[in-house]
Amino acid sequence: MEREKIVATANDFLVNEFEVDGDEISNDANFKKTLGLDSLDYIDLVVVIESNFGVKLGEADFKNILTFNDFYSTIENKIAEKNK
Repeated sequence: MEREKIVATANDFLVNEFEVDGDEISNDANFKKTLGLDSLDYIDLVVVIESNFGVKLGEADFKNILTFNDFYSTIENKIAEKNK
């Protein structure tokens, strides 16, 4: 899956499912601060990622996500690993 498609799909579900203002989403924005997710929201996020991309992110993955760019890269890498 192309990076642009990952970004568009992810931003779409973040805005629609998690009520994030699309204007606050940028590559360098702080992922956790911008989304303001609690532990239950992370479970929902994992489910939405899995249904949209067919990959599952775990707790260790989220520890390495500081920015939205990190988020997109993590999804992109998981898809690449899955398709090997």
